[in-house]
Amino acid sequence: MFNSISRDFKAALERDPAATSRLEVFFTYSGFHALLAYRVAHWLLSHKIPFLPRFLSQTARWLTGVEIHPGAKIGTGFFIDHGMGVVIGETTEIGDFVTLFQGVTLGGTGKERGKRHPTLGNHVVVGAGAKVLGGIRIGDNVKVGANAVVLRSVPPNSTVVGNPGRIVKYDGARLPEATMDHTNIPDPIAERFEAMERELIDLRKQVENPNNPNPQ
Repeated sequence: MFNSISRDFKAALERDPAATSRLEVFFTYSGFHALLAYRVAHWLLSHKIPFLPRFLSQTARWLTGVEIHPGAKIGTGFFIDHGMGVVIGETTEIGDFVTLFQGVTLGGTGKERGKRHPTLGNHVVVGAGAKVLGGIRIGDNVKVGANAVVLRSVPPNSTVVGNPGRIVKYDGARLPEATMDHTNIPDPIAERFEAMERELIDLRKQVENPNNPNPQ
């Protein structure tokens, strides 16, 4: 447990450019405080101690605005940026070196029993306000865009945007850690409009020059 806490603390220092000192992270970062409470609550739950794990997680929710069920399984190097509004459900599984931004929900759809929350691989980034719902799997190195709603499993090395979430990049080279944010994500709607505009230009050329077999 203490090794995981140490790596979580280091992750906050490395991934938040606003972090100026260890003292600042330890005393002022609500995401780290919520994660610290989760580590203790999860340890208590794993030792079959009743009531106290849930009480601790709810107290952390009141204080930080982050709700992490003590039954969730979270790897090392986990970082919650800002944190307010983050919800992580009971059967969620999270790999190593994952980053969540504010307002993220890793929840269920209300229809499943058993494994009803998502599984996230390693080096996953979930943008602000995104919802990942159901017992689906998000592969390694996946980036989920801000406000996306992901209801289906996503293969590794993909980028997902929109509602419902759709893959706009697949099996690409993993981005360097410095670019793992939620601003470097393509806009599929704008790209589609651009493609339609090019098609209209080609059609206009064909109408204006009907005898030209190759308007290009």
